[in-house]
Amino acid sequence: MLPLVTMKTLLRAKCFWRLAIPGSVRELHKDYRIVPPQNFSNYESMKQEFKLETPEYFNFAKDILDQWTNMEKAGKRPSNPAFWWINGKGEEVRWSFEELGSLSRKFANILTEACALKRGDRVMVILPRIPEWWLANVACLRTGTVLIPGTTQLTQRDILYRLQSSKAKCIITDEVLAPAVDAVASKCENLHSKLIVSQKPKDGWGNLKEMMKQASDNHTCVKTKHDEMMAIYFTSGTSGTPKMTGHTHSSFGLGLSVNGRFWLDLTPSDVIWNTSDTGWAKSAWSSVFSPWIQGACVFVHYLPRFEPTSIFQTLSEFPITVFCSAPTAYRMLIQNDMTSYKFKSLKHCVSAGEPINPEVTEQWRNRTGLDIYEGYGQTETVLICGNFKGMKIKSGSMGKPSPAFDVKILDINGNVLPPGEEGDIGIQVLPNRPLGLFAHYIDNPTKTASTLRGNFYITGDRGYMDEDGYFWFVARSDDIILSSGYRIGPFEVESALIEHPAVAEAAVVSSPDPIRGEVVKAFIVLSHDYKSHDQEQLKKEIQEHVKKITAPYKYPRKTFPWFGPLLETTSLLDLRPHLHNGGVIFPLFQDPSRLTVEAKTEGRTFWEQLLTGKPSGDVGFSS
Repeated sequence: MLPLVTMKTLLRAKCFWRLAIPGSVRELHKDYRIVPPQNFSNYESMKQEFKLETPEYFNFAKDILDQWTNMEKAGKRPSNPAFWWINGKGEEVRWSFEELGSLSRKFANILTEACALKRGDRVMVILPRIPEWWLANVACLRTGTVLIPGTTQLTQRDILYRLQSSKAKCIITDEVLAPAVDAVASKCENLHSKLIVSQKPKDGWGNLKEMMKQASDNHTCVKTKHDEMMAIYFTSGTSGTPKMTGHTHSSFGLGLSVNGRFWLDLTPSDVIWNTSDTGWAKSAWSSVFSPWIQGACVFVHYLPRFEPTSIFQTLSEFPITVFCSAPTAYRMLIQNDMTSYKFKSLKHCVSAGEPINPEVTEQWRNRTGLDIYEGYGQTETVLICGNFKGMKIKSGSMGKPSPAFDVKILDINGNVLPPGEEGDIGIQVLPNRPLGLFAHYIDNPTKTASTLRGNFYITGDRGYMDEDGYFWFVARSDDIILSSGYRIGPFEVESALIEHPAVAEAAVVSSPDPIRGEVVKAFIVLSHDYKSHDQEQLKKEIQEHVKKITAPYKYPRKTFPWFGPLLETTSLLDLRPHLHNGGVIFPLFQDPSRLTVEAKTEGRTFWEQLLTGKPSGDVGFSS
């Protein structure tokens, strides 16, 4: 056993134990496989045995990654790479933990020397799935700087907001987004260092590839306290701009051991492929901390666009044992012919980010012989609930509480509800705050306080628990839209919409979608000057406008023309809670200023019809 308190903690928690569980495999059909857990025997023992002690000082790079390097050197780890990257064009990168350590120390020296960053300074990283993203993560850990990841779909405005609100002193991106950064850099008084990942030099930017060639790998990791801020993740809310969710070195660095050991069930012999966007906390979950806590290999495919054929080929050609993707990906995959592919190494499939349909899990099982183990969590947490190996899977359920949390269904007063009753999903945080929960929303104590109800943290999701202890997701208690694993706040889309001169007023809600789970649905009141414009052309123009103003995944995706009167005193935003009825629609209302007093009765009738989903009269649908 390694002489390190944090490694001992994980070892005592049996993070690295491998159990050979005997038992016959019951075939449901010719391809069905039951794969026994590697790190635990059953759910009950998992709950009883899991316990993590929080040391005073903890740094994931030093206390986990460097210890795996030592185990590699001592021959106590399989010859599995720590990191394995491909781009689908023949290029490939494979690093051992030792190589990962050396390269990340070079990167760390660039941050502290060339960029003059100090412990606690904030670093924004907006990169696609390229090896430098992983090096940036580890380099920030080593220097004690605070990582702020961002999706490559961010627009110039998004980048400006994030740079200003986070007070980031450094940004790391590629040549695609560098012009957007340059366009706003003068408005960001804290920003003084810019690093670009590119084969070509760019004025005003440090070229990371060239700098890495010259940098020394002699670097001493900072000694961080377990509760120091480690990373900030921007997450959307119902109102206002995205919030900054702060995680400490231990909340993810130690807390995600529950994901790696139990839900993903990883060992040093495993190769995990997680398809998440690098801008989201799910990449921290399944592409950084969870796998490397367990000493597993992180597999990455550059894959700029989701292509089912590329997914199938990769799962067939590489020894990937664990596959993690959003329900939207699985929905798209099962729509394609999979008969010519064999996933010989694959033994475990998981999904998170949004609820997955029972029919999707059934079709995936019928085609691959493997179940999909759904997990439930948030940017603010590690795994809250999950389906674990050895458990009976109830299709549509998010499973049972993870060992990290005491999860309950609560009423409005914070009282625990009995099985079968719907309420708010909460995590007990008093008297003892569990590891694996975020620290707070940065610079927003009011928002942080609003998440507490009595002794519980309120997730913002509603659900119920059945008699067997399984939890079932019902809906968001707010207006957040979960589309293809992305969290979309209606305020962000509404703000983009009303900047278009044709839009007098807008309200945005979610709408069910068979592929993406939910999509953005926009209700719009047109300005008077645009009432006679070509409807189809105007819809496309407004959609393109939203894509340019904010990240493209947020635009109103499905549209239908719709005309009708609107009460002068009615606000679309006031009606947002009622606007989910009626399918996927994009109403274009006539100018409300034209309504007479006599029209108010007609208008009230219209809204009654709208809210019941039974429009008639002069309200037209086109499909």
